[in-house]
Amino acid sequence: MSQSVEPTPLEARGASPLTGKVRVPGDKSISHRALILGALAVGETKITGLLEGEDVLNTAKAMAALGAKVERTGEGAWSVHGVGVGGFKAPDGPLDFGNSGTGCRLAMGAVAGSPIAATFDGDASLRSRPMRRILDPLELMGAVVSGGDGKRLPLTLTGARDPIPMAYRTPVASAQIKSAVLLAGLSAPGVTTVMETEASRDHTELMLKQFGAEISVEKEGEHGRRITLTGQPELHGANVAVPADPSSAAFPLVAALIVPDSDLTLTDVMTNPLRTGLFTTLREMGASIEESDVRDAGEPMANLRVRASKLRGVTVPPERAPSMIDEYLVLAVAAAFAEGTTRMRGLQELRVKESDRLEATADMLRVNGVKVEISGDDLIVHGEGFVPGGGLVKTHMDHRIAMSALVMGCASEAPVKVDDTAFIATSFPDFIPMMRRLGADFA
Repeated sequence: MSQSVEPTPLEARGASPLTGKVRVPGDKSISHRALILGALAVGETKITGLLEGEDVLNTAKAMAALGAKVERTGEGAWSVHGVGVGGFKAPDGPLDFGNSGTGCRLAMGAVAGSPIAATFDGDASLRSRPMRRILDPLELMGAVVSGGDGKRLPLTLTGARDPIPMAYRTPVASAQIKSAVLLAGLSAPGVTTVMETEASRDHTELMLKQFGAEISVEKEGEHGRRITLTGQPELHGANVAVPADPSSAAFPLVAALIVPDSDLTLTDVMTNPLRTGLFTTLREMGASIEESDVRDAGEPMANLRVRASKLRGVTVPPERAPSMIDEYLVLAVAAAFAEGTTRMRGLQELRVKESDRLEATADMLRVNGVKVEISGDDLIVHGEGFVPGGGLVKTHMDHRIAMSALVMGCASEAPVKVDDTAFIATSFPDFIPMMRRLGADFA
């Protein structure tokens, strides 16, 4: 299990205008998948722009423990020599994913298609998070789960010697469930199909195609998709250029919107429509976000110019949740500075993240004088155009709560204190120094 980390408290005070041009770290979702598919491919995969946060580094270590040759060749540059589909070897010890649910759950899918046993573990936060909905379809495909209570880490997963292809409908819109099934399906003969009632982020499908898999995606119903994968391909190595992470870009972006006179450009940000629900919502609220240098490098990306804006409350529809599930925390900060009520609907998925993010977000706002309520799975923020601040935010070992609270403190009337910023390193190691360079006052 990961070692405990000493708490690192921090206080955010009113910032100078945030100005400049900056590239946030590489996308975490793409980084995890590039390492895992590189490990399942034959030949060399070259990755540039990899997010070198703790979550992704733990995935790199896990792929090496499973037999791939993984090495860092420069800043953000990595080389992976894979073992081929179904070619993982049994690791010598537990695979420790630290705080990363994505790395852990996707690796479970990859391991489920190899005839080996691997023990999965993580830190206290990851150990508390549910794994059953990932394991259920993997067991249907022939994998065996043992250890613990079969629902949470640590647990041992024994992959199927002869994986069974199947058609599976995901119970919720979850890229992690979908990806785990598709990664296991690589080893199964015939066709594996995943059906979604609501489309989740499609990075796995796009990258599988890039690595040579035979995969098709069709619309199903108003918002759903049907993904069909032909099993037992020989994946080939690929060159993967990782775009800047829109989930990480969300923090300086919202800070620039709420700190008066800010004018900030974020470069190379992924603009995949299944990841840009936050940008859509903020524009509805009146945010000035302009795109330039729009291009495609496996994933669509653009530069975003963000200027301080007067925001208004809106209602965010539940079907938008899959495209911005990680961004609701910082959206709640924007909503607190908006005029009027913002209602974010259908947020049940937030209850099973690094913390119960729904309750934690409401607590973050309340202790800083914002009127907020939870109604079922809806978060309702009553914005008054300003935030009193002055509160101490408990982060619950959650990097996104820590960063959201620090963003709020950049524009609140009194400083906002955060009890622990250590976990920010899991996804955005340079967040605090980068924000300081742009004009934030953290002490």
